[in-house]
Amino acid sequence: MDSNNSIVVKGLGKRVADAGGSLSILEGIDFTVAAGSAVAITGSSGSGKSTLLGLLAGLDVPSVGSVHLAGQDLFALDEDGRARLRANHVGFVFQSFQLLPNLTALENVMLPLELAGQSAREAAQAMLERVGLGARLHHYPRTLSGGEQQRVSLARAFVVQPDLLFADEPTGSLDAATGVTVIDLMFDLHREHGTTLVLVTHDPQLAARCGRQLVLAAGRMVPDA
Repeated sequence: MDSNNSIVVKGLGKRVADAGGSLSILEGIDFTVAAGSAVAITGSSGSGKSTLLGLLAGLDVPSVGSVHLAGQDLFALDEDGRARLRANHVGFVFQSFQLLPNLTALENVMLPLELAGQSAREAAQAMLERVGLGARLHHYPRTLSGGEQQRVSLARAFVVQPDLLFADEPTGSLDAATGVTVIDLMFDLHREHGTTLVLVTHDPQLAARCGRQLVLAAGRMVPDA
């Protein structure tokens, strides 16, 4: 794989069982994502955006085609191998935050470092301070606003210094003003760390901040204009 590309997708397709036989969710998806770039995946509801993101991250398995991620053929690996690749190279930010409710903000951010066997507390605290939550280290998610929870999610994603960050509707649960604050921070961290950013969004303003947009319609990629 070209070292300048973080992701190479060839002939990707996904079909699922249906009452009439099978239903095509994605078909004939081909693209590359340059290392360090920011790419938005857009399209109407039901176009296959979240399915595509799950395939890119190896959280789902395609019916056909390949994904090379961080220099490795994702689906030549078994499930454990894909999990190790994600742990070493990939961060995630979700619409619903996905914080563990019984852990403090600091403990949530420490967790991926601890799972990787790395020293965690100082790095996690520094990253929470970077996202403006140095005074909220010992607060539980239920005591944080939506914007604060998403900033904890960003800190957790970036604390492992991932090569790639996948974000699924990162502002979908936030009001407009809070969403802008979170996205400003996400793009600042993306630039600071040189992280490749791939995000799914319905928000045209957010998509426009990315250097490239990949548009899906009925499970197929719309050719670049």
